[in-house]
Amino acid sequence: MAISAGDIVSLCQARANLPEPADQAKAGSEKIVRKNGKSYVPIIDAQRLDYYDQLEREHIHLHLIAEASSGLADVAAGRVEDARDALSDLRARRRNRFAG
Repeated sequence: MAISAGDIVSLCQARANLPEPADQAKAGSEKIVRKNGKSYVPIIDAQRLDYYDQLEREHIHLHLIAEASSGLADVAAGRVEDARDALSDLRARRRNRFAG
């Protein structure tokens, strides 16, 4: 949804008449409250906010699935290293870096 100039409300306007922009947001016209000329907070329908939160959670889950798939592909292709060896190498590099 594109934001137009009519969707921008100053903080003073929002304070003076909050029910009007809230009703408009409930009807589907999201509002942006500005403070000192900068975006401050949105006024958005609660159901739409829940929907956006659900989309964000789904996006995170898809990202995790992609990372797990990539890891499994690395294992299948033999691109793995024993964790104990990797940690030992890391500790040795740290000791050498801080020793000299």
